[in-house]
This record gives sequence, structure tokens and C-alpha cells, in this order.
Amino acid sequence: MNDAQTAGDAAPLELRIDAKRFLSSDGTAVEVVRNLELRLEAGSFGALIGPSGCGKTTILKIAAGLDADFQGRLRTPGAGRLGIVFQEPRLLPWRTVEDNIRLALPADQANVDLADLFGTLGLGSHLARYPGELSLGLARRAAIARAFAIRPDFLLLDEPFVSLDEAVAIRLRNELVALTTATRVTTLLVTHDLAEAVQLADRLFFLSDRPAQILFEKTLPPPRGTRSKDLVTEISEEMRAQVAQAVARSGQS
Repeated sequence: MNDAQTAGDAAPLELRIDAKRFLSSDGTAVEVVRNLELRLEAGSFGALIGPSGCGKTTILKIAAGLDADFQGRLRTPGAGRLGIVFQEPRLLPWRTVEDNIRLALPADQANVDLADLFGTLGLGSHLARYPGELSLGLARRAAIARAFAIRPDFLLLDEPFVSLDEAVAIRLRNELVALTTATRVTTLLVTHDLAEAVQLADRLFFLSDRPAQILFEKTLPPPRGTRSKDLVTEISEEMRAQVAQAVARSGQS
């Protein structure tokens, strides 16, 4: 049983997962998440970081309202209007880039001016192309544009820069910082890349192995998106040491 609801525009994203289980192929119950509580202030950017297979994507799906089969509570900002970017761009191959982006819009906003959004993401000269003609970086830009086109109350991103060349990933991260800063959308990112999380986020949530719990949280010094490479490296090394200590403590408890 869970309680999902929306809140006012200035309200935080609040997620409590007392328990999340699923049945394995042999019928065994597997506990994925246990006693996890996450709060993200309105307009801020959070990052979920944890070992592979710990349940990061499961948590994101619950936050998105795509998985209601959990014990706990979900409270989303504003009217609950969600923008989401998956690992795969998920564009319709028979639609142009612009059509793919506008498909997410309500009927009464189908012709809204998106020129600024297209410009920020460098899509202006690619709008008439089809997904099969795009590089992975451009396809990811189109997916990000689709998420922002609806003017979301909150934004969820599931490793949106995975498998990209580093130069392309850097540019996309900068574009994401520009968009989230301008719109002040409450954002939660799932990533396995600690340096990426330190560069982008205001607050980090470090997860344990399955069943996932929050080992500890870290608030980062502002402003996000402009931290130097040396500072990102310094904070990342500090966080790795704290994770190792937290894992050791949890193993002793």
C-alpha cells in the first residue's frame, strides 16, 4: 500500500519506500529497496549513486509513478507534471525530431514556440531529420528536449549520458545545467558516474547494495555546473572514502 499525491509548486519531492519486492523467475521474493527516505527541495538537483544492480532504476520508476507496487509514500512537486529521460532516447522512428518532441505536448499547446529550447540543445538544424539519421548524442538531445517541452514540475533522468564520447557528454551536461537552472525544475538523476554527479548536483544520495538504503547524503557547495575539475576530483575522492566507511559500518551493524 502506498500514498502518492502532488503538492504545491514550491513543495519538495518526497519519497519514502518502506519496502519494494518482486518475484524472481523461480517464485522467490526478492527485496529491492528497504527503509529508504529521500527529500529533494523544490528547484534543486539531486543525484542517486550506487553500485550496479542495487535498485537505482527501480527507485526512479517509483518516483515517476510508473511502479505503484511498493510500500511507502510518494509526494511530487506542483501538479505532478513529469519530464523523464531514459537511458535509451525512445524516439519514434517514423516521426521527425520536431514531431517526436511535440508529441509530448498537450493538444492546446501543440504549436507552442520551442525555438529557445531547440537553440539551447543545438537541434535547430536537425528538426526535420528522422531518428535513424541521428548520432546518439543528437538523439539524446531530442529526448531531453521532449522532457523540457512540457515545462515539467519535476524531471527524472536515468543515466542520460551513458555510452557517449566524453566530449559529447560534457556538452550535454552543460546544456542540462543551463536548462535546469533557467527553469528551476526539481531534478533527480540516476548515474554510476560520481564525477558527473558532483559536477551537476546540489545534493548526493549514496545507496547501499540491495536491498537499497541511503547510506548517507551530501550537500555540495554552490554553484553547481561550474565546479572546477580539481574541485570535482577532490570532492569525488572524499565521497569515495565516506562510502567505504559507510559500507564498513553497515556491514558491522
